[in-house]
Amino acid sequence: MSKKGFTVWFTGWSGAGKTTLAMALEEELKKRNFGYVQRLDGDIVREVLCSDLGFSKEDRNENIKRATFVAELLSKNGVATLVSFISPYRALRDHARCKCHNFIEVYVKCDRDTLIERDVKGLYKKALDNEISDFTGISAPYEEPMNPEVVLDTSKEDINESIGEVIEYLDKNGLI
Repeated sequence: MSKKGFTVWFTGWSGAGKTTLAMALEEELKKRNFGYVQRLDGDIVREVLCSDLGFSKEDRNENIKRATFVAELLSKNGVATLVSFISPYRALRDHARCKCHNFIEVYVKCDRDTLIERDVKGLYKKALDNEISDFTGISAPYEEPMNPEVVLDTSKEDINESIGEVIEYLDKNGLI
């Protein structure tokens, strides 16, 4: 019996824990011998597939459209596809939902104070000091998901609790 492909789309502000959670989920799925698992990380995809794009709304939309295309191909071919992108606009996440096989939106929520406290790169400080423009949540919008399948509050939960919630959802819905 072949495995069902699916797309777990982690969305949330910079530093909320999207990449960390995707990496932990990848390891958990491999431990469970899921089969094919592929992570699409916003920073890596932007560097390789979307290096021609900036951070304007149009460029952010194009970035998500390209990631959606890749996730669509992978998930429809039986791959557990773990996408970690800020993806600030609801319309583009809805577009990904329509295109990707077995789409699961995971809202990685974290309060602003915790994000600023965690910010090892100093991006929030720079954004608050107007040294970075178009920074999501500060000088660019983030539209919270309306009905995500899973909400993880990384300012209150540890990584094991959060991954447990995603695994529970996948299991309950017959995807693993």
